[in-house]
Amino acid sequence: MHSNGHVRFGGRAGETDRKQFRYRAPARPYWHIQRHRKRGTSRYYIYTYPSRKAVKAITVKVKTICRRNINQPLQTLIRQLNPALRGWCAYFKPGVSAVTFARLAEFTWDRVKRWARRKHRRITLKTIRRRYCNGRWWPVTTEITLFNPVKMRTTRYRYRGTAIPAPWPATG
Repeated sequence: MHSNGHVRFGGRAGETDRKQFRYRAPARPYWHIQRHRKRGTSRYYIYTYPSRKAVKAITVKVKTICRRNINQPLQTLIRQLNPALRGWCAYFKPGVSAVTFARLAEFTWDRVKRWARRKHRRITLKTIRRRYCNGRWWPVTTEITLFNPVKMRTTRYRYRGTAIPAPWPATG
């Protein structure tokens, strides 16, 4: 490294000095940030969505958990899925995530159905619902229920007026 902060790359012809960058990618998935005009007004607002990369990461995780636990009971599957789903939804709770949570719930239910069909080869959807959902539409056992991402409330418009300190001293 030279004294001016540049690094010389290789010795090939045509290569020049380049500035040295030290960048670490974040450990958590990304947000997708957009500006949209609010309907009926001329004002623009910032909207933060879970990125496609983040959605892909959780769907791959749900898929791998469901595929590796075929010979286990539903309770074991739910105990492994719940922390992953709950943590991901808690991380993306402050954004515009309700539609993404609904799609994640649909994907998870589909994966649990496929898990049951691999476990019991000739089972019908009616039997899956009766055996694993108590006749309803969401997997549940006597001890534990699969976390439903749709039930997670977003906190987009949280009022923080009293929590933000004033930059000037308060006078009484």
